[in-house]
Formats: sequence, structure tokens, C-alpha cells
Amino acid sequence: MSDILVSYAALSASSSHSDLTHVLQSIINSPSLTIDPTTRQEILKLLLNDLRLVGPKAKLTNKDAALALLAVKTLGKDRSGSQYLSSPANLSLLLALSSTFKDDPETSNEALRCIANALLLIDDARTTFSTEEVGGGTATANMLEKAISPDQIFIASRILFLCTASATSFIQNLMDEKYHGRTIVDIIGSKLDLLTTAILSATRMAREAMTDLLKFTFNILLYYPKLVESEPQTKEALDEKEAKIMGDFWALKLDGILPPLLRTFNALPSSSPSPITAPLTHVIHALITIPVSSSLRPYWFGNLPPTSRPSSSPASKPASPRSSSLSPTRSSSPSPANNHSPRLSPLDRALSVLSPHRSIPRAGSQIDVVQRAMDLLDVSLFHFFPGVTEPDDPSLRDIVKRESPDNSLDDLLSPLLVLISRLCIADETTRIRIRQWIVPDDLDRSSPLEGRSDLLGRCLRLLGSVYHPRLKDSVGEMLFAMADSDASTLSALVGYGNVAGYLFNKGIMNAPPPNTRTTNVSLTTPSGAPINPITGTMEKPKPDLPDMTEDEKEQEMEKLFVLFDRLEKTGALPKDQNPMRKAIQEGKLSI
Repeated sequence: MSDILVSYAALSASSSHSDLTHVLQSIINSPSLTIDPTTRQEILKLLLNDLRLVGPKAKLTNKDAALALLAVKTLGKDRSGSQYLSSPANLSLLLALSSTFKDDPETSNEALRCIANALLLIDDARTTFSTEEVGGGTATANMLEKAISPDQIFIASRILFLCTASATSFIQNLMDEKYHGRTIVDIIGSKLDLLTTAILSATRMAREAMTDLLKFTFNILLYYPKLVESEPQTKEALDEKEAKIMGDFWALKLDGILPPLLRTFNALPSSSPSPITAPLTHVIHALITIPVSSSLRPYWFGNLPPTSRPSSSPASKPASPRSSSLSPTRSSSPSPANNHSPRLSPLDRALSVLSPHRSIPRAGSQIDVVQRAMDLLDVSLFHFFPGVTEPDDPSLRDIVKRESPDNSLDDLLSPLLVLISRLCIADETTRIRIRQWIVPDDLDRSSPLEGRSDLLGRCLRLLGSVYHPRLKDSVGEMLFAMADSDASTLSALVGYGNVAGYLFNKGIMNAPPPNTRTTNVSLTTPSGAPINPITGTMEKPKPDLPDMTEDEKEQEMEKLFVLFDRLEKTGALPKDQNPMRKAIQEGKLSI
């Protein structure tokens, strides 16, 4: 492939535009593996030198720059090419070209894509780009602040995401600086709101831009509290010997990121066919890094009183999310990010009608995080586990592979369950609301709970899953948190038999005794019938035994004696535990 190198080197300022275009296109269209590393770097050297001198009397004019940078990007897709581009001088040149052509978005973005490819393939390039010598990190943050189109936000976010892929001092510098008078947290918040509107308007590249912006945001939320003096959020965080992990610490400088994240979480439309995909998945990932602390409670829970009880939900038979209509108490107010109703996708319009059969009482705030999270969980479990299908059914795994080939159900749904669990643990009202959603006081307990075709039934069936281990554990943790993190309360709600495996894995080996202090869990149905503590279903009255004659009683007694004697002889029953032998020894039964 040295012919391409020779062809490009032979071009001059006097060459025709068509000849130049032909050679550049041949570089772009050449299979990557057919260009050896030495030739690749020589072509890149020539291209970058010509781009440095671009002008009306040079080999490359302004109108040729975009195509030349596309050729550079193509050559940089190979590691050897990106290695050449990742030198401080070449990264500085590409950054300067993006600024030179700031009035030509296509050319400017092409230069930034060359940088992004180099940062993706060469880890060291991320540090190089962020140094004072290149100044790429600060420059890109300023680009993000000015960006107004999804394309611009996407490429700037991608570069910043790669530069913050590890806990480096660059993250701390990024948080300490201001960009046109705004902090990076302010910038992220404004871009999230802008992209939410763009997504609701079905603007091209809006979803991709938000996905990379949220990846960048997650890196900051993950690493920044570890780099600075932060407030401990857990008991483990107080132990200096323990390593800092996500959620253990929080930095007050990050507080401002929560409101826009919650607005985005509330406003993003569900996708189809899978209800949860990017960027919604990335919003959830970001939210679970943020503590439900006292300073942030007003954002998490709006003006919902922290100790108020929800009104009792109307009685209704169990139903799937799409088999009953929206409760009148449910609110469908628009996102506060806009003063007008957002444009909903066909799936969202359907979900607004085919919603869960029981509503969580609304908080005074327009953003009800708990409501939104439970809606997503209910609809998602209904989608992936329709009817009473067993969670380990092979056909369901095929559906997931087809709809979300890059993610498992563990990846898609576990973070949402973690978010719900954290909200339950932090707030009593939330626990009560979710308990009333999943196990309402008027629950029909006439049939096995694990056989129901609603959220409760799906959760209980998932507790026995083999193929979805993280999802199974996350469901168990959510149910446990909903039950005040008390094994007795959980067993009283759904029956010990349904949660025995989960409790065993938590180190609770036996059925816990009834918790007499639990006042919000009834041990009887509304009609007064007792609830079976093992199954969680209503106790059915035992049928009266038929009258037996004395001879019939003696025959039944002999059968029992023979049965227990056989068990004793085989070693299955110790002698001291044989009830027939005990009765004889105590004189209650004669031989």
C-alpha cells in the first residue's frame, strides 16, 4: 500500500481538487489491515503537516480540511495510527484545528473525533491530553459549555469521559475550575435539560449525546469523592483501614448534579421494545452513586412529609400492568424541565393507560422518584416476564439477547432495584408506599402468592432464579428493605417459604418468630381470616374428619404404629422421637 503514500506525497498546491479528493478517498476506503504501521504513520505525518498549513495557496484548502481529517481519523482507527496521533504535538494540533474551524461544525468535530479515537485506543494519551502542555481537558470543558447541538455535546462528552476513566488529578482540576463563570456541575445540569428536550423532540444524536454525557458524569460521581475531603455516608466509611468505595463518601460540591438527574429520570420516555435502555440506564447508574443524605432529601422526596402514611389503596383484584386502567389518584403532570407537556412515544402513551393496577400516593412535588422507579420496575418485569412465566425459561433469555444484545437482565434491571432499595432504607414513608404497592393490605391471599401474574408474583418467582443471580439478589434486597430490613416482617408479608432461600443466604437459618413490635403488618386478612406464616396465603378451615367406628380407629392406629416402627428400624427416625413409642411409654396408648 506504499502506492497511497507515493500518490499523496506527489500532490502539491498546484494539483487539481479532483486529484486531491481521489487520493484522500482512496485512503479513507482502503482496508485498514492492508496499510502497514510504517506507511500509516508516514501518511499521517504528511496529512498533519498539510493541515497545519491549510490555506488558499496550500495543498489543502479550507474546503479540503474535513475530508483530510476524515482520512486522519480513518488511519487513527488502528492502534499504530492512534499511537502516532497521541503525541503532545499532534494532540495539540488537532485541538487547534477544532478551534480554527469552530465556524464549520463538520470539520471541527472531525478533528475532535480524531482525538477521541486516540484517547480510546491509547490509555497514556488521556493523561497527555489533560496536561497543561496540551490543555485539552480545559479546552474540551469549555467546548461542552458552549455546545448547543447533540453532535457537539456528544464528542465533547466522549473525550471528557475518556479523560476521567480513572481517578486522576484532572478530575479534581475539572471540578475546581470555572468555565465562562460556570462549574462543570452547572454545565452538566444544563446539558442534561437541553438533551432531554431534544430527546422528547426525537432530535438526531440526542440519545447518544446524553449517554456519553452521563458516562462522563458517572466518572465524576465515582471518583471525585475519593480524591478530596468528603463526608462519610456509611459505617464502613468511618474505618480508615477500609478502601473508599462508591457510596461511602460524598462531596458537597456535587450536590447540584442531583436535581437535573432527577428531572431527566422523570422525563425520559421509555424505549421500545425494552422499557429500559440507554440513556435511562445511565441515569439510574448515576443516581445510585448519590446518597440520600439530609441535605439532599428535599430533592429526593420533594415535599412529601417524611413520616406521613399513604392513603389506603382501593381494593382490586391482581392484574398485570396492561390489564387495568390508570388510577384516578395517579398524576401525569409534565416534567418541570418544560412548561409544556412533553411529546411522548407511542409506548409511553400506552403505558400511561396500561399502568400498574395500584398507585403510590403522589407527593406534593411534580417529580416523584419513587413513583417513577416503581412504574419502570413494574413495566419492565411485565415485559421480560409476561404472565406467570418462570424467570429461567430459555425463551426469555432469547428475547433479552435479541432486544439488548450487549446487556443481560442483571445489567438492565439490578441498578433500578438498588435505587429503590436505597430509597426504602433511607425513608420510612417510601417503605410504606412501596409495601402498599407490592403487598397491599387488601391483597388477595386465596391463592399462592408466587403464582400471581403481578409485580409481587414476579418478584417471588425471581427469588428462585438460577440464571439471573444479581437480579435475584437485588429483588431480595428490595423486599427486605421494604419490610423495614426485618426478617419477621418480611416473612409476615409474603410467607417464610417464599423468602427462606434469600434469608438463608443472609445468615438467617430458621423461620424468624413473629415480631410483636411490628404494627404495620397484619397477621390476618381484612376479613379476619388468619394468614399462613409459611405460604403467606389465607388459612383455609380444616375439613371435619368423618366419624369412625372403634374398629376403624384401631385399624388406623395399627397403620401408624407399623409406619413409625419401619421408620425407626431404617434409622430415619430416632427412638426417642417416635411418637407412638412415646405415647406407649407415657401410658397414653396401650399396645
